[in-house]
Amino acid sequence: MHAAALRAYLALVAGHGYAGAGEIMRAAVRGDLDAALRAVDSGHVQLVRDRETLDAVEATIGVLTAAPAPRPPGRPLTVGDLAHRLGVTPATLRKWERAGVLSPARDRTSRQRLYGPDDVRDAELAHLLRRGGYLLDHIATVIRQVRAADGPEPLVASLHAWRQRLAARGHAMLVAAGHLADYLAATNGDSPAARR
Repeated sequence: MHAAALRAYLALVAGHGYAGAGEIMRAAVRGDLDAALRAVDSGHVQLVRDRETLDAVEATIGVLTAAPAPRPPGRPLTVGDLAHRLGVTPATLRKWERAGVLSPARDRTSRQRLYGPDDVRDAELAHLLRRGGYLLDHIATVIRQVRAADGPEPLVASLHAWRQRLAARGHAMLVAAGHLADYLAATNGDSPAARR
């Protein structure tokens, strides 16, 4: 029984991480199947979200690298200029800023928001994602990925590796489910060994 629990836990760590595996196994050991399965479901929901984020990044990076939008003139854009360019309201841009999607500089004297070329790129990317139905926290994650890669072009190279990591995590979750099922069957006296 202990060996089955250890096998299940180690397999769960590979798919759900240490915290998720611990939560699942604690629930399984105390016999709370509902809590264990909810924790498993949460891991799968997060994997789906991660896949959706990757899909969104790939789609928008494709748009941004295939047909770059004209860059703003030499001076930064104001909130009104950028709102007009995107066809949104200045209040929308301020909401995106509060959500962490945009982070424009401020004029030292007037405190007016100033959007440079990278800010405009981020705003255009956010606008595409919003039209695709994505929530602001999801968009903020995508924008952070683009910023961390220093623009859309370098990020393209890492997308394949990102997809492979997600596939490996999904496979690990599948393997872990089998080990967890074996453990649960053994604790209920329903294992193949118990039936012999």
